[in-house]
Amino acid sequence: MQFTKRQWLGTAVAALTAVTFAGQASAQAYPERDITAVIQWGAGGGTDVAMRGYAPYAEEALGKKIVLQNKPGAAGAIGANFVLQQPSDGYTLLMGAEPQALFRVMKMAEFDYDQFYPINVAAIANSILLVAKPDAPWNNMQDLLSHVQANPKKVKQYMAGQGTVPYTVNTMIGSLTKFETIQVPFDGDGPAIAALQGGHLDIGFIASGAAIEHVKAGRLKALGVLDNKPFQGIAPMTDAPSLKALPKYLPWGAWYGVFVKKDTPEPVKAKLVAAFKKAGENPQYRKLMEGRGTTMLNLGGADAEKFIKKWQSTTAWLYQNAGTAKVDPATLGIAKP
Repeated sequence: MQFTKRQWLGTAVAALTAVTFAGQASAQAYPERDITAVIQWGAGGGTDVAMRGYAPYAEEALGKKIVLQNKPGAAGAIGANFVLQQPSDGYTLLMGAEPQALFRVMKMAEFDYDQFYPINVAAIANSILLVAKPDAPWNNMQDLLSHVQANPKKVKQYMAGQGTVPYTVNTMIGSLTKFETIQVPFDGDGPAIAALQGGHLDIGFIASGAAIEHVKAGRLKALGVLDNKPFQGIAPMTDAPSLKALPKYLPWGAWYGVFVKKDTPEPVKAKLVAAFKKAGENPQYRKLMEGRGTTMLNLGGADAEKFIKKWQSTTAWLYQNAGTAKVDPATLGIAKP
C-alpha cells in the first residue's frame, strides 16, 4: 500500500499532535517521580546549609522526594553545566547561588542565569563575617589591617572563585585600602571552615549562615561584619578608619535559590514556584535562616529575575570599576546601577 503526500502529511501532523498532548499531560501530572536537585557547592557551606534546610518543606508541597547532590567546582560552573545537560522536564533542579550571575562577566562560562528560570530566591546572607582561626592574635578589622599592611603576603586568606563572597568582599576591601594576603582557594565555605579551625588558614570572609555557630562555639574568632553597625555583638568593619566608605557597596550578600532550565514547560514551572513559595513561608525554615543572620526573600518568577538583575548590575560594575572584570558589563547588556 502506498501513501499519498497528503496522507503522509496527515500522519505526521497526527503524530506531532499526539506527542504534544502527551507532553502537556505529563507536565500537568508533574511530579510523577522523585526530583534531583544539584547543589553547586560543597557540603557544609552557606548554599548547602540553606538548601538542605529548604528541601524538606518543598517535598511536602510537591508530594515527592527531592534527592540532593553536591557537585562543586569551578565556582559553581560544574554543577550548573550538569543541569544544563539534563532534559528540560523539571526533574533536575539547580540549587544555586550568586556567583553564577557573573559567569559571563568573569569569562568563567558562556552562560549565566540567562539559561535558567528562577523558581525561588530564598534568602540573602547579607551578614558577612570576617572570621579567623580560633587562636588568631587579632581582635578586630583594624588589628588585621595593621598586621597585613606591615606584613604583606604573609596572612593566609580563604579564597573561592570569582563572584563568591570571599572574592567580592576582598575586592571591596582592596578598592579602599592595601590588603595583600596569600589567597588559598577552596571549593566552598565548608572545607575552608575546617581549614580555619585546623590552623591551615588565617582568615576568611564567610556568610554568617555558615560561620555563626562556629563563632558562638569558639571554633572561629569573628573580627568584623560587613556593615556599619554591629551584628550579634560583632563589630562592624567600618570601625577601621580606612573602610568608612564600605557602605557605598551595601547592602550586599550571598544569596541562595532554586532554578530549572528556561525551556521547562510552564505548568511544571508553576508547580515548582508554588511549592517553593510555600516552603519559604514555613516558620521553622524562616527561624533557621534568620537565626543564622540571613534575610528571607522568598521571591519567585519575575520578582526573582528582577532581584538577580539588580544584584548582577551592582556586582559586575564593582568588578569593572576595580579593574577585575574580564568582560565589560556594558557589552553584555548589564546596565550600570
